[in-house]
Amino acid sequence: MKKLLILAYDFPPYVSVGGLRPLNWHRHLKESGIEPVVITRQWANTHGNHLDYISPGTSPLVIEEKSEFGTIFRTPYHPNLSNRLLLKYGHSRFKVVRKLISGFYEFTQFLAPTGPKSGLYNFAREYLKENKVDAIIATGDPFVLFSYASKLSKEFDIPWIADYRDPWSQNFSSKKGNFQRKFDLFFEKKIVKTSSILITVDTLFKLKLRQLFQEKTIEILPNGFDEEEIVRCSKIHQNSSQLTFSFIGTIYKWHPLELILNDFSNFAKSHPEKPFILKFYGTNCPDRIEQLVESNYSDLKNKVILYNKLPNGELLQSLAKDNVLLLFNYYNFTGTKIYDYLGLKRKIVLCYSDSEEARILKDKYYFHSIETDILPQIDIINATKSGIIVRDSPHLLSTIEQLWKEFQSTGKIACNSIGVEKYSRKIQVEKLAEIVKNLGA
Repeated sequence: MKKLLILAYDFPPYVSVGGLRPLNWHRHLKESGIEPVVITRQWANTHGNHLDYISPGTSPLVIEEKSEFGTIFRTPYHPNLSNRLLLKYGHSRFKVVRKLISGFYEFTQFLAPTGPKSGLYNFAREYLKENKVDAIIATGDPFVLFSYASKLSKEFDIPWIADYRDPWSQNFSSKKGNFQRKFDLFFEKKIVKTSSILITVDTLFKLKLRQLFQEKTIEILPNGFDEEEIVRCSKIHQNSSQLTFSFIGTIYKWHPLELILNDFSNFAKSHPEKPFILKFYGTNCPDRIEQLVESNYSDLKNKVILYNKLPNGELLQSLAKDNVLLLFNYYNFTGTKIYDYLGLKRKIVLCYSDSEEARILKDKYYFHSIETDILPQIDIINATKSGIIVRDSPHLLSTIEQLWKEFQSTGKIACNSIGVEKYSRKIQVEKLAEIVKNLGA
């Protein structure tokens, strides 16, 4: 049986969509004849928010976990001075000092294994001195893991795979300045050219990577839903007491959040006799949502509920009780949340496909360097018959009206989707296993 070393920074129990990809590799690779060895960092999850990303690990020693699936090594994590200052004094103090320290590590970590993430490299190197593996895969971001994989590949003569969950230097949603983009581009080209193959999650990302790596083999292994967690939710019934709309995850600047809130507020104002609940799970901007509701959309004061990040299993079980799942339009790429929505078989409402207000936000904040007319979310929803593509605000108002009538009549919202099984992460793991097996062919 071939052995695959997996370098994964995000990994449960840390609550991160990015951690679910290597988790499912670990769970299912053995079924396809590949033994996985995961090297990650320790996650204490003491805060339940973004501070968990920089909080100390749980032990000064490497923690080894063996199971029928494979082996996980959790390396110690020691926050740098910038992170310790943030944890102790909060966001408002020592901003300049913290920025300088973070910038130092951001740049020097690609020159030599240094900084709080280097524990993964140091342990992987010691492990490979005593243990043989057939391939290494690094999943980014953080993309310094690509640097680690490249160094290990060269020292131990092992092929490595670069797995892009998101673009690196081409990331259009990041706040990086021109200097850092050029810095990232320099190291991306230098490091990734040493890989044997590139993997990414989306057609758009493949097109973007092709601009940088014209000779490289690039495969698409989409994200998907966790089949085991979805099965656990299969017997959960929708809430029948009040019509519930739910949204999960990150809200970007090009997402028409205020337009959505305004439309739901207008519906509440026009139809006070038709109650509903609007839930937001684990968003990156709960304070902003609260402020908008308080200052601009008072009709939603008792209708909007905010939840902290939840482990994926708990999140899916909560979503399974909801009636309608909201999805912002990602335009040319797919995102991740659509897959969980498909697995749960709850009606998806995508906003918006032809809204002038949403288009203004897109033109201002949605940057990428590829001219393409692909619309994967809309294609998936249409192919699976899993939801409604909302054009604009008037269409959303009429959609809410129709859904409310259906809920009033039946106590639920039907979703008669088809063909969603192919979006299971387990199927994508089988494809990864074939890639690993063919590396030495």
